[in-house]
Amino acid sequence: MKKLSKQAFEEMRLWVYRNARQIELALWQYEFENGSTEAVLSALSHYQNDDGGFGNALEADCWNPSSSPYTTLSAIGKLSAVGFTDASHPIARGILRYLGSGAHCVESGWLFSIPSNNGYPHAPWWNYDTSAAEVGHTGVTAGLVCFVLRFAEKGSALYAKALALAENLLAKFKEPDNKDDMGLDGYCKLLETVNQLGLTDRLDVTYLAANIKKHVDGAIVRDVVQWSDYSVRPSGFIKSPDSPFYKGNEDIVETELDYLIDTRQEKGVWGITWQWWDNYEKYPKAFAIAENWWKSDLDMGAIGKLKFLRAFSRLE
Repeated sequence: MKKLSKQAFEEMRLWVYRNARQIELALWQYEFENGSTEAVLSALSHYQNDDGGFGNALEADCWNPSSSPYTTLSAIGKLSAVGFTDASHPIARGILRYLGSGAHCVESGWLFSIPSNNGYPHAPWWNYDTSAAEVGHTGVTAGLVCFVLRFAEKGSALYAKALALAENLLAKFKEPDNKDDMGLDGYCKLLETVNQLGLTDRLDVTYLAANIKKHVDGAIVRDVVQWSDYSVRPSGFIKSPDSPFYKGNEDIVETELDYLIDTRQEKGVWGITWQWWDNYEKYPKAFAIAENWWKSDLDMGAIGKLKFLRAFSRLE
């Protein structure tokens, strides 16, 4: 069985220390060096706006300083990674204030992209138009609903709104449309949240629980040749052997683990698998910076990939 060598890990550690933003460095230290939750929260707080939402290029492909639902969801992912549970913390209270304001929210949920994105460097999928605004909003809404159900007061209007949106999402899952990977990830988180919080008497997740795996299995790209471009690898849904999606996907997970060890850049980390395409000529310098930021990322970069390798005992 292939394992990532201690030397390779140390090379990656040096790369992260020399290149990462403070937020990714704090997350690296938390995951691999007994770093503190407080350091992560401190670094994350610098991306939070007065309205409680997050912007300021925390999402490396969108440099809009204004708060947006997706960038706020990105912050929530980092909170989750460090086991954050303090509803009284200023960061959590701020997020709830932003979500409760109704900003960038329509009847079906929070928008994927927002109008002010267009004024700042960004990847083309962050361009705002009225149709693009709702593309991908299922995953954003599901993720934000999960945060509200965990952190908001049960008698609040925001909590009631989250329950209503969750019901709509569960009904939508039964529709025979094509579900993108972000939407599926949102549904996975929704199912987990409802079960963990004991909300099955309020939200019927029976159909979701019975059918989510076949959608996840169908979303995973099994042609390794396609992995050099942006595609859904097993690690997009399967983070450890305890994953409910691991059974039946053992072989493709092992293939990805070997692939990661084989494709790490010499004396560095992994490259990213996407470009800014149509927007690259407009923002070449911004993309070069964003590309470097992504290489340390909690999910798509070195931190996420090393966590995946560690979970399957692939680190020396």
